[in-house]
Amino acid sequence: QLQLVESGGGQVQPGGSLRLSCAASGSALDHYAIGWFRQAPGRNREGVSCINNQDGKTYSKEFAKGRFTISTDNAKNTVWLEMNSLKPEDTAIYYCAAIPASWAPSRAVCYFSSLMYNKIETWGEGTQVTVST
Repeated sequence: QLQLVESGGGQVQPGGSLRLSCAASGSALDHYAIGWFRQAPGRNREGVSCINNQDGKTYSKEFAKGRFTISTDNAKNTVWLEMNSLKPEDTAIYYCAAIPASWAPSRAVCYFSSLMYNKIETWGEGTQVTVST
């Protein structure tokens, strides 16, 4: 059974960078899309970035474009989220989740929607990111 473990969170100053990892075990990632989500105190969980490991296509929410980069290291069965130019509003618990890539046409697999949320097979336990002076 696929299991996901996030790491790499921490506290950084505004403008700083962090690299989050989502390490998978129990299954290879090539039949999954991996999404990064975040949840700030008092707010709903929201999608951040997603990568379809079947074809490498990625999708990021507007706030993440130009600052966050998602990538997969197949040899390490790990998905990375490189976060630059961090802002205090990026403070949240960051989670990765696995979605079977077969649930939708390739162009729609990583589109954050209620349908996609319902297809999530596995969640990690999250890693805290705090951006403050």
